[in-house]
Amino acid sequence: MDAFCLVVVSGRALAVIETKSLTYTYAGRTEPSIQDVSITIEKGEFVVLTGPSGCGKTTLCRCFNGLVPHFYGGKLEGELVAAGLKVTEHPISELALHVGLVFQNPENQLFALSVEKDVAFGLENIGMPRDKIRERVDWSLEMAGIQDLRDRAPHELSGGQQQRVAIASVLAMQPEIMVLDEPTSFLDPLGAQTIFEVISKLNKQLSITVILVEHRLDLASKYANHVIIMDEGKVVLDGEPRKIFSSEEARLIGVGIPKAIGLYQVLEQGGIHLRSVPLTSEEAYQLLREVLAHD
Repeated sequence: MDAFCLVVVSGRALAVIETKSLTYTYAGRTEPSIQDVSITIEKGEFVVLTGPSGCGKTTLCRCFNGLVPHFYGGKLEGELVAAGLKVTEHPISELALHVGLVFQNPENQLFALSVEKDVAFGLENIGMPRDKIRERVDWSLEMAGIQDLRDRAPHELSGGQQQRVAIASVLAMQPEIMVLDEPTSFLDPLGAQTIFEVISKLNKQLSITVILVEHRLDLASKYANHVIIMDEGKVVLDGEPRKIFSSEEARLIGVGIPKAIGLYQVLEQGGIHLRSVPLTSEEAYQLLREVLAHD
């Protein structure tokens, strides 16, 4: 199977996505949906992109693979480079080889009569040899943990299973970047946890850059090493998860910070100081045990 590699220059990972003053206004509208967005995402990062509903997260994701502006039209200003390609200068068909997008509703990208055919669809469209397609499909199904579903019809599957099929179909193209727009919005907490584990495995084992749009920060934050928070079309916070989520700005925006951080802040106010900021209830439990053991 083709290997994914992490390119490092002078000890620092290359930027795989970079925007400078990116502003976009949909056709027929007067107000921009995103405004003056300047971010850098390095290869191999797991990024959680969050913010209030309507803040521009989905629009920004559409920019990464060229749907904006090539499909939606409108006016795009500023600079955007994804996987070394200037998005405005390359068609969606080329960008899709580097940036895979998993939609919020998996039914929007599943249409074949079997899971296997859905996963193979993109490979067939780029003219890959049949034996190579078979190898890629087998590998993608295994990575997503759905080998046993290959002959099933997608419309017969549960929401969580459909989401895994959507991930496998994008993964088969072996993109450098995988963008997932609220992939767990139709799932219960257990189903969401399973999807996050699959995404995390792909990120760690293959060094795929993951950009996850998500509101379930209690579940998603433990996997992230980079958090971007948007509000009213602008990036308002950008950095390391523990620092961002424990900031007063994040609380005021109302993104629903992880409960473990809320507990940490309550303990701090009560004079109980933990060694570090926890992102999960498990971390909070262990840190609190350390404090109690020393009392």
